Formats: sequence, structure tokens, C-alpha cells
Amino acid sequence: MYETTIIISFYKKINYLELVLASLENQSFKNFEVIIADDGSDENTVSKLELLINQVTFPTLHVWHEDKGFRKNKILNEAVKASNSDYLIFIDGDCIEHPEFVKEHFENRELKSVLTGRRVNLSEKMTNLLTSGKIKPEYLLKNKAKLIYDGLFGKSFYVEKGFYTKNNFLRNSLNKKKRGLLGCNFSLYKKDLLNINGFDERYEAPSIGEDSDIQFRLELNGIKVKSLNNIAIQYHLYHKLLPRPGKNLDLFEKVKKEKKAFTEFGINHRSN
Repeated sequence: MYETTIIISFYKKINYLELVLASLENQSFKNFEVIIADDGSDENTVSKLELLINQVTFPTLHVWHEDKGFRKNKILNEAVKASNSDYLIFIDGDCIEHPEFVKEHFENRELKSVLTGRRVNLSEKMTNLLTSGKIKPEYLLKNKAKLIYDGLFGKSFYVEKGFYTKNNFLRNSLNKKKRGLLGCNFSLYKKDLLNINGFDERYEAPSIGEDSDIQFRLELNGIKVKSLNNIAIQYHLYHKLLPRPGKNLDLFEKVKKEKKAFTEFGINHRSN
């Protein structure tokens, strides 16, 4: 049994996933398993992924389903069912983790709480500088000046979110404000997620379903959101924004009106 499970949502971007896995090799906290929740990558990508899995030092499981459009929530539920720990950390396959990322999520865990960190949005220029070889010696931490410069004069955003602090006074000060849950950077006890039946699989487009909906239903069930700003840090690799169809908003409005924490369209689906 592992102390925590890291669930990575993934689709096709194998070069980005390689960087993410390299950042997990750097973690100060080591007792974790990784589950790659693959939303239908093609056969060529899967072959490359299998080679990549054989190269990492931590236990890694690949969970896959057929590509039938955006079904991130469904494959996340499958990954939750496959997990072998009581505590889950959710990240995306385009987010590099700070070396203390897993440690901070695990050591700050609380029953009836969901933890959420923040991320730096790297520019295309900064993203293109990165390789797995650079990630392992913590390239971004050793080149803070370059990142700050790109934040001031380039196209990286929220660079201030990348400054890690161990100072308790600063931690408390920086996390007084309530923040929304980020689907690429949150953690909670598995049983708290199972109590709301996991992710709602009716969301079949990016955004809301993997974070706003989860937060809303967790809070209905008495779970508090705890911010790990400047504590659990990620660096988001550049890509063009995916479209945000209105159907997700319409569904979320319906969920909010119904005010039901437990979804019938989750891990234990009523049609199963």
C-alpha cells in the first residue's frame, strides 16, 4: 500500500508527460504510485508511453479507454478505482511539479478537507527550453531570474505563484484568501471523493467538470477547501487554450440548482 496516489490526466502529449514524470523523479517525498489516466491516446502514443513507463523509478499504471471525445471525468473515475492508497493527488499531464509538491500535499492532508495549490503559466519560449534532462536537476528553480524576466517582459504569467516558502507566517498570510479548486492541482482523501461518487461523467468538455463541480459537491458534503498557494507549486507548460463549450455551464447550473452532493453519474454509475 502506498501513502499516496498521483493521478495524471493525459491525452496524446507524450513530450509533455515526459517532463511531468521527470519532475516526479525529483520529489523529496518518494512513497507514491502514479496512475496515468489516458483519455484515449492513439496506438503510437501508447507505445511511446509504455517505453516511458519502463524508464521511471516509481510504480506506474496506465489506465486507458477508447477515444470517444472528451471523457476526462470518466477516465479519472477509472483511475480512482485502480488506486492503491487512501490519499489521492490529481495533476494534469502538462504540469511540472516543484520538488516539494507531493510532500506538501501529503503532509498538509486533513480529513474533510480538499487541498488546492497554484501554478505558473509558462510561455511558449520557456516551455521550449525544457527537456527531461533539465527538469531532473531542477532547471526552473536554478533559473529563477530567467523566469522572472519572462514574467515581466515576456509571456509567462503568475510567476509569483512559483515562489516556494517554508515560513509559516508567510504561508498563513498568503493563504488567508479562499481560492477555487484547480483540477490540475488538488488532493483529498479517497473516501471523501467516493462519498460524492467521484467525478460527474456527464461533463464531456474541458473545464468545470473536473474542478468547479467537484468543489461545489464536496462543499455540499461538508468538505472545506484549503489553499496551498506558494506551497504546492506547479509550472504549466504552454499550449493553446481548448474551447469551453456552453454545455458545461448549463449542466453546472443544473447541478447547483439540484444541490446534490452525490452524483448518480459517477464512479458507481446507475447504468453500470
